[in-house]
Amino acid sequence: MTSENPPASSRTPVPAVSPGWRLTGDLDLFLDRGRVFLHSEPALHTVLLSVTETLRERGLRVYGDGVPLFGTYADADGTVRGAFLRTPPHRVSVSPVVPGAAEVLARQLAEAHPDLPGVASERATAEAFAEAWAKRTGASVALGTRQRLYRLGTLTPPEPAPPGRARVATAADRDLLARWYEEFGRAAGERPAMAPHAWADSRIAYGGVILWETPDGTPVAMAGATRRVAGQVRVAPVYTPADLRGRGYGGAATAAVTRAALDAGAAEVLLFTDLANPTSNRLYQRLGYRPVGDFAQWDFTATATP
Repeated sequence: MTSENPPASSRTPVPAVSPGWRLTGDLDLFLDRGRVFLHSEPALHTVLLSVTETLRERGLRVYGDGVPLFGTYADADGTVRGAFLRTPPHRVSVSPVVPGAAEVLARQLAEAHPDLPGVASERATAEAFAEAWAKRTGASVALGTRQRLYRLGTLTPPEPAPPGRARVATAADRDLLARWYEEFGRAAGERPAMAPHAWADSRIAYGGVILWETPDGTPVAMAGATRRVAGQVRVAPVYTPADLRGRGYGGAATAAVTRAALDAGAAEVLLFTDLANPTSNRLYQRLGYRPVGDFAQWDFTATATP
C-alpha cells in the first residue's frame, strides 16, 4: 500500500519568494499579475483601473510621449498586495499598500526615475512615499491637492432642476469639450492628463461626457465619467464656466451622468473632490455621495546642484 503523500525527505522544497516590487513596461503582464488585487477593492483602485483601461483602448502614449511603467508588490507567498503605474510626464499613482512598501518603491524608483514630479495615492501611502523620496534623493517635497473619495449611496437629483436638459456629448461638441477640459485643468491648477482634443475623442468614443444645456440648446456645464471597469465608474471631470456658476448646472450634469452610469450597469459610482473646495463637497453629498477615504498628491522639486 502506497502513501498518498511522499516522505518529507523526498518532497521538492518550495523556493522562498522575497517580498517586493516587480516592475514592467508590459501592460498586459501588469494586468495579469495585478488583476485580482485591483478588482478586490475597485473603489480604492479606481485611478489605476481607469487609467489602464484607457491605455488599453487608446494606446500606451495617450497620456504623453514617455513609456509607461507599471509594478506590483507581492508578499512572500506571492500574493499581490499593491500596485502602481506611471505615465510620464505625470505623477506616479500608487494603490494603498502594506506598511513599508511605499518606502521600498520610492527608493527603487529613485534609482531609475529621479525626474519623478510627484506621487498620488491614499493619504498615508502618499505621505510615506514622499518622505522616503525626499530622504533618498534630497528633493524638496510639498503637499499638493488633498482629495476625498466619495461613493454613491442613493442618488438624490437636485429639486428643482435648473431649466434645460441633459444630453450625451457627440463629435459635434469636440472643440467645446477640449476647451472646457483645458479650462478645468487651469482652474484646478493641474496639468491636463491628456492633450485636450485627444481627451475629447476618447470620451466621445464611448459617450463619456454628459452636457447640461439650456432650453435654447446652449451647453452650460459638463460632467464626464470613466469607462466601467471592475463594476466601477468614476465621475470626472465636472466643469461649469466661471460666468455660469451658481445656477445648479454642474449639479444637474453630475446627477445626469451618475444616472447614466447606473443605468449602464455600474455597481459603484465614485468621484474625487478637492478638500479645499467646501462647495463641491457639500454638493456631492446632497446628491447622495458618501465619503470613502482621503487621498493626497505630493509634488517633488529636485534640489539644484551647486
